[in-house]
Amino acid sequence: MLKSTGVVRKVDELGRIVIPIELRRTMGIEEKDALEIYVDSEKIILKKYEPACIFCGNAEEVVNYKGKNLCKSCLTELSKQVI
Repeated sequence: MLKSTGVVRKVDELGRIVIPIELRRTMGIEEKDALEIYVDSEKIILKKYEPACIFCGNAEEVVNYKGKNLCKSCLTELSKQVI
């Protein structure tokens, strides 16, 4: 369910909007954090990016190996299969 914040911002000449500090604090969004952008019908949804495992989708204990995100569980399983 969507909750209105009552905040309205205009898009500037470069296509940017500013997310108010109150919302960033509430959502735990820090400077330089990545945001994922989703489209749902006529809505644009921003979500703080959390890297997830490419195999199982788990977002906990993720490590980056050669540009790919793997959780420790999948990494352990893969290491057992290596000949």
